[in-house]
Amino acid sequence: MTVGHNIVADNAPWTFSGDVGKTFVQHIRQSVPLYEEGHELVCQLSDYFVSNNSTCYELGTSTGELLRKLAENSKSKPDSRWIGIDNERPMIQEARRHCKGLKNVELVHDDLRTVPLEKADLIVSYYTMQFVAPRDRQEVFNRVYESLNWGGAFIMFEKVRAPDARFQDISVSLYNDFKLRQGFSPEEILSKTRSLKGVLEPFSTEGNIGLLKRAGFADINTVSKYICFEGFLAIK
Repeated sequence: MTVGHNIVADNAPWTFSGDVGKTFVQHIRQSVPLYEEGHELVCQLSDYFVSNNSTCYELGTSTGELLRKLAENSKSKPDSRWIGIDNERPMIQEARRHCKGLKNVELVHDDLRTVPLEKADLIVSYYTMQFVAPRDRQEVFNRVYESLNWGGAFIMFEKVRAPDARFQDISVSLYNDFKLRQGFSPEEILSKTRSLKGVLEPFSTEGNIGLLKRAGFADINTVSKYICFEGFLAIK
């Protein structure tokens, strides 16, 4: 079954491997509200935390689109380092093509749950944590907090569940209407939902804030919200 943009997925096996990377950017732009605006906001926020000698990470860099924008946004700080991590080799290959020519960008094929992280001033996760198994998620948040320098920031965008059944029903309906307006067919929307079963596990706003607080973050603020998509800024 197709989920749009020639991406084929069966029941509950969604993966970012194979040929997904070739049409991923187009697919995600039409799937996630304010996707480009979110990129712009992350770049603007990075200005407050990145210095000329900063090390910065993007966890789940996919095709490197946001990583490239962040590196280009900090061109006045040429010695800053931007490290993108992804566990799918095809995505890293796409990212290497996308970030070609940027000397301060490094791309690492590894698992964000176990890859060693240097001390950093900024860590970005753009719709990535929702794909980390719930049993492993707190440990990833803990590692993010431990890796940040004091005053460093974690910028995280996530799909979120609503706080109760009524709000969740409204959110799902509004999001499906959004995807219909973007040109997805009802069959493609249903196929994508079926393919993500057991793979995409979003937490509520409160659940994500709980993960951040248990990791050690005290200063947390929502910087973007549209239906069931939310951006968080947490400062160590």
